[in-house]
Amino acid sequence: MTMATRRGTLAVVTALVLIALGAGLGIVVGDALGIRTESAEQMQPAAPTAPDVGAPVPAPRFTTVDAPAGERYDVALDTLLDATADAFAREGQTSLTVVAGNGDEEDETYRLAGTAAALRIEAASESGAVRGIYDLAAQVRTGRSVAEHLGEEVTSRLPFRMVDMGAVGVEPDPAAWEPGTDYSHASKAFADVLLPEAPYIDETALAEAFSDFDQFIRHSLANGYNAVAFPGFVEFVAFDEVAEGEVYTPGDEHREQALALRDAFGPFWAHADELGMDVFLRTDMLTLTTPLEDYLVDRFGSLDTENPALWDVYAAGLDELYASEPALDGILIRIGEAGQVYDVEGWDYYSQLAVRTPTAVRAMLETLSAQAEASDREVIFRTWSVGVGAVGDMHTNPASYEAVLGGIDSPALIVSTKYTLGDFYSWLPLNDTLEQGAQRRIVEFQSRREFEDFGAFPNDLGREYQYALQTLLAANDNIEGVWVWTQDGGPWRAGPMTLYLKAGFWQLYELDTVVASALARDPETDVADVTAGWARQWFSDDPATVAAIVEAMGLSREAIEQGLYIEAFADQRVFAIGLEPPPMMWIFEWDILTGDSAVLDVLYAISRDATGGDIEAAIAGGDEAVATVEKMRETVAETDAATWRDPALHEAFTQTLDYELDVLRMLAAYRAMILHQGEWHDTLSPAAYASWDSDRAEFEALAAAHLERYEGDIDYPAYNLTAAQLGVERAERDLAMAWMARVLLVFAGAWVVIGMVAARTRLVRRPGAAAARASWIASTRPWRARESTLGMLRLDRWLLLIVPGALLVATRAVQTSFLSWTHLLVIFGAWAVFAIVVRALIRDRSPWPVIAAVGGVVVLRCIVTLAALSFTGPGGYWFAFWTEPLFRTAYIAVAFALFVWVFVAGGWALAAQVGARRATGYVLAGVGAGLAVPAMVIGVIGLERALTLWNDEMGLLPWGLARILGITTYLEIPPETPWIAAAFGGVLFVIGVLLAVPWRRKPTAAA
Repeated sequence: MTMATRRGTLAVVTALVLIALGAGLGIVVGDALGIRTESAEQMQPAAPTAPDVGAPVPAPRFTTVDAPAGERYDVALDTLLDATADAFAREGQTSLTVVAGNGDEEDETYRLAGTAAALRIEAASESGAVRGIYDLAAQVRTGRSVAEHLGEEVTSRLPFRMVDMGAVGVEPDPAAWEPGTDYSHASKAFADVLLPEAPYIDETALAEAFSDFDQFIRHSLANGYNAVAFPGFVEFVAFDEVAEGEVYTPGDEHREQALALRDAFGPFWAHADELGMDVFLRTDMLTLTTPLEDYLVDRFGSLDTENPALWDVYAAGLDELYASEPALDGILIRIGEAGQVYDVEGWDYYSQLAVRTPTAVRAMLETLSAQAEASDREVIFRTWSVGVGAVGDMHTNPASYEAVLGGIDSPALIVSTKYTLGDFYSWLPLNDTLEQGAQRRIVEFQSRREFEDFGAFPNDLGREYQYALQTLLAANDNIEGVWVWTQDGGPWRAGPMTLYLKAGFWQLYELDTVVASALARDPETDVADVTAGWARQWFSDDPATVAAIVEAMGLSREAIEQGLYIEAFADQRVFAIGLEPPPMMWIFEWDILTGDSAVLDVLYAISRDATGGDIEAAIAGGDEAVATVEKMRETVAETDAATWRDPALHEAFTQTLDYELDVLRMLAAYRAMILHQGEWHDTLSPAAYASWDSDRAEFEALAAAHLERYEGDIDYPAYNLTAAQLGVERAERDLAMAWMARVLLVFAGAWVVIGMVAARTRLVRRPGAAAARASWIASTRPWRARESTLGMLRLDRWLLLIVPGALLVATRAVQTSFLSWTHLLVIFGAWAVFAIVVRALIRDRSPWPVIAAVGGVVVLRCIVTLAALSFTGPGGYWFAFWTEPLFRTAYIAVAFALFVWVFVAGGWALAAQVGARRATGYVLAGVGAGLAVPAMVIGVIGLERALTLWNDEMGLLPWGLARILGITTYLEIPPETPWIAAAFGGVLFVIGVLLAVPWRRKPTAAA
């Protein structure tokens, strides 16, 4: 076999190996993306019903009240008498006698005896007697007869009914809401109370916060709740009981602050307990302070959450806290969300996502449950988790739930889980993990739905809640309660300034708080009657007006489900990147209308497949939602404002429907635009492109009108359209970029063809032909690179550099639609460093062979990219990447092979000049430096910041990801990655230099 044959064979084998490796990489990328769908079994709530709305029943005058003494009775009776005083009408008289035994305080059962003129509540316990008084108050508030349950025994199906803290301690400061860009999940409750230095508490602000807290507790008790989740834990602990030593050294301000906060808020907890409200401290784990973290790391070597001894430290803190504050009933723990988005700036109390394994969860729960048993308290553990593995999906995966929690059966442990199979979105199936487990269970609901415009839209969830509770209770006898979020969830100041009981149209989502409690007490409750009662309490006692409000609220779910979601996508379970993206992917964290290719392309592909290619069916949902809201608005607007308790509420209701109508019209246009855009990329249809262009014009007009009307409005804030507008800007350039790619492709193809045929035609004598020929030969047979560049004219030599360089610049610019200068700087910076290092190592030898080899392969690599861009531009390129697995794998295989071949060819070309070892060193040194220098720059800038800037320009991942969760956090990319890459590049550089330097042999001694 001749040398040429051997080299040719080796080149072919190398190319095949590289293609095979590239194909393997493509498969790995596809597996990492993991984009797939499963059918989802939707909840099947009952259809809306129209209750028989009659005239409200006048409230009686309570002539005498005979009840046991005590604060609980006094507050309940105040609630009843206030409701009677505020009733629209009073008629007749009655007396009330309350009798309570010394029975189990967990039992709320009572019997309403006597007559309509002489009511008598008979209960086995104080809890039952007080609940009977609150029920009478509720009947008065909602226009029902106080004798409605006369002769009946009334009980509560679920004895545990907890609320969050509402907006207690949160200042309704319009200036904090006006920008609409604060996506922090921290409520900043009691910010006015807390001082950074001793005495740590502002007593005036504390008194105001106590009044705030008292109002919320009284209101929640009246609504049927008996427990509250109070934020904080480590803030109140001095860790004086830690056996191995002090966490806080003498004089540490953290200890003094903890004692001050405990003294300040202890009366809050005692007051709630006195009124019959259990108090649970609500915290993320791990919760830390700087000294506490230092102590744990010093003692255990790290934040080793799998070590039970670490949890003994927290158990000791709970022992200390319960001993000093007997009103506390337990602790509520979340492990799935933590970090900067929940931290308060300047406040050295923070959390980390450190409990990530089943072993860690079990160590935590076994230790803290044992502590709770010993102290007669309870631990509520939330299954809400984010990540991979069993802990990551225990919230939605029955097998993972069992792997994490199976066998932990402490009577002090309660497991809390959202009722939806994921977060609080529509279209999600019922969470079947609530049907299993030996533990006590509670079900989580959210009134002010964070993903559905934060309560700014009517959203009657009663029928869905009822379906969920009835189904789950039939499947699991261990369910004993609910936890209803009246206010919390999501960013606090990036939505409407609706603060429960304080500001904005909070009465709108009060309905879901009321109906959740009613259903927890009686899952068979007629939810339409609850809605009618809510309408009477807050809006009107006129039957026609109440009926109109009930009718509008009955339509509200249809408007939400069709207007904020694309049904063809939302009614399936979608999986990607090891996670389960939510059904509302085109709107991120309530108001960010996304414009990224990853989401929109996948959304189109799934919708296309679900509709059998009839994308117009997916578009139609938006128009249906608009029509539904138009009907809702007409129904409410036609009511007589004079029949409302306050004409301002009539105006608020119509304004909120105007807002919803405006938003849904804009979303309908955007939906049509993005789906037609996907259709164009998918089918290359000119008609689809024309539809996209028409939709784009409509969306831009509606978006402009939306921003003009609502920007800066704290009650009805404008949507954040930045990401959508960036997406439109990229999409508008797609066709032009496709034509530019075609022109460049012709140019690049001509360069290659000339190089292939120049030696056999008269073209060889034309200017540039020799350069094209050398480029072709050196890129495909790099061992001939030196001979191919001999005798070339100066023009041809410079063309060897200019043509590939210009083509690379143009290709990358087209690929980024001339919008990502960050991308170009990183790419060209790396190439420049590579070229400078290799040129420096070549020194006085001719650089043209390696330039011809590397440049020739760069041209081939650009041809592959330009071919992919030539159909429908960068948008089509990424569409195929996200949605076409075969194309993606084939493209990655060829692109990877050519990328690596650049360096193989460069080294092979150099080998003829300096030998294989030194040539390898030259290339490794260049690659190492080309990797290390950009990586160090990114490291200095910060990986999250750099990725955010790059993604904003490229539009590949959701724009809101960086603003809310962080790209590195969401994708679990270690922040030190750039420095690891720089170190690896540095190692390659050193190895390369060592290989590149001449190795001189020592002369052998004469024999």
